Amino acid sequence: MVKRPGSRQHDSLSDKIQRYRSVLLVISVPVMLIVFVLFLMPGRAPSSDVAMDYGFGRKFSPNLKLSKRYAVIFDAGSSGSRVHVYCFDQNLDLVPIGKDLELFVQIKPGLSAYASDPRAAANSLTTLLDKAEGVVPQDLRPKTPVVVGATAGLRQLEGDTPDRILQAVRDLLRYKSTFKFEPDWVTVLDGSQEGSYQWVTINYLLGNLGKKYSNTVGVVDLGGGSVQMAYAISEADAANAPKLSDGEDSYVKPMHLMGTKYFLYVHSYLRYGLLAARAEILKVTEESENPCVLAGYGGSYKYGGKEFKASASSSDSNLQECQSVAIKALKVNDTCTHMKCTFGGVWNGGGGDGQKNLLVASFFFDRAAEAGFIDPSQPVAKVRPADFETAAKRACQTKLDEAKSIYPRVEESNLPYICMDLVYQHTLLVLGFGIDPWHEITLVKQVKYQNALVEAAWPLGSAIEAISPKR
Repeated sequence: MVKRPGSRQHDSLSDKIQRYRSVLLVISVPVMLIVFVLFLMPGRAPSSDVAMDYGFGRKFSPNLKLSKRYAVIFDAGSSGSRVHVYCFDQNLDLVPIGKDLELFVQIKPGLSAYASDPRAAANSLTTLLDKAEGVVPQDLRPKTPVVVGATAGLRQLEGDTPDRILQAVRDLLRYKSTFKFEPDWVTVLDGSQEGSYQWVTINYLLGNLGKKYSNTVGVVDLGGGSVQMAYAISEADAANAPKLSDGEDSYVKPMHLMGTKYFLYVHSYLRYGLLAARAEILKVTEESENPCVLAGYGGSYKYGGKEFKASASSSDSNLQECQSVAIKALKVNDTCTHMKCTFGGVWNGGGGDGQKNLLVASFFFDRAAEAGFIDPSQPVAKVRPADFETAAKRACQTKLDEAKSIYPRVEESNLPYICMDLVYQHTLLVLGFGIDPWHEITLVKQVKYQNALVEAAWPLGSAIEAISPKR
């Protein structure tokens, strides 16, 4: 049939396929290849959407879009302020910040030293804040939480002083920080939080989380204002824990960590940190001479805004007499209404496998290093509680004018109390916590993690909470 000019004629489907077969071939080959590759790819693991519960009221998802997340934690302690900056990958493993696995900087004194000037207290953190901002990439700072946890130093201040200091710190972070900030991230930690964060920190660094409770380690953390003990106990012991009166922290804190449920015995003893305990020991002798103060010293000790007489006995410091005073200060003989107590009528948690390996941190390590019976260049040391008594015997026989040459590592303001500190630490471990004098314990300053050293401090536990998405 002849086609007339200007007319249209519809081709059949077969004619069209023939006419455009080369074009169709070019398009179809890549499409078929893509379909084939997708078919061969493995399906996503069913567990990839399952969030891991870390027991802090939040969950961490392995499928975070960000490859790195930072957290900035201020530890506002009684003896000084410290900042810790951590960086985590999507699996919640620590990754380096420069050459180290964390930024750690500290200053003295602590916030409680500025009780009469809240703004000065807040401004004391400025240099630490600058250091933190210097290591967090600028584009990640608005997504990086900044948390301030004040500990026993502020807990002991009277009236509204702690609140006014905390508000000044909030104002500092709100107007001068580039980090992500919420007002309720600046708080005074209660003792159970501090103790549980410390336990999580050390067991995280040792790779124990996710294992059964008997494979974890217990922790004693001696700060300036308080001392915490925390260790995992059996479910049966947790069920039999004594009940506390309304308003008090429970002895047992249930925690879900890396798929494992733990029952954590944790208790904080306010006024029994090393610096606060000095005041308690001096209160026992009141205005009279104290057998724990080095011979040759006559002065006063300031703590928590109060002043205590601190004069040596005319017959020099004395180990046995100092131990008697320390026992009274610890209230070791107070009535125990529970199955077994530590001191001051406090339940001891029942002991067990979770306590058999005990790591002892903070001032225990510092004083042992200063007294010369551990190597201060090493991050951990194996000792026995009896070693503190042996060191105390030497210290209590030392006169103040000899102390500087014998203890060159001790700050001058601490020299009059070196006998007192060592006696107290021995008494706390043996008579307070009931640890056998010859039982081996580990003093820890830092924990080895991925061929690096990380400070054995509660802020890491707090950082894990801070970066974990809410449930």
